[in-house]
Amino acid sequence: MTLGEQQRLFGKLVGELLHHIYDQKLEVTLDWMYRPPEVAAYYASIGVGIRSSLHTLKLALDINLFKDGVWLRDTESHKPIGEWWKQQHPLCRWGGDWGDGNHYSLEWNGVK
Repeated sequence: MTLGEQQRLFGKLVGELLHHIYDQKLEVTLDWMYRPPEVAAYYASIGVGIRSSLHTLKLALDINLFKDGVWLRDTESHKPIGEWWKQQHPLCRWGGDWGDGNHYSLEWNGVK
């Protein structure tokens, strides 16, 4: 699959993810989707994230989850959504598996 094909697949899957979240009576704000490579490099230099972030390829999204207007910041709150996400496609990855609970991505060349 080409990068462009995978980006379009990710867009489709994110739409389904958002519908699923709202079906659970939750709400979201969308955080990082695209991250310029120089920003990813800076974050990696200060120990936040990785230089090869999938955000630089438009294959990752950070979601802020809300219930009744309250921001659910902890990874555990994302767990049911993250587990659902991982079942949607063999390349779907959830950041809660490595301590980044609001991160949803599609693996690309071994990067999650």
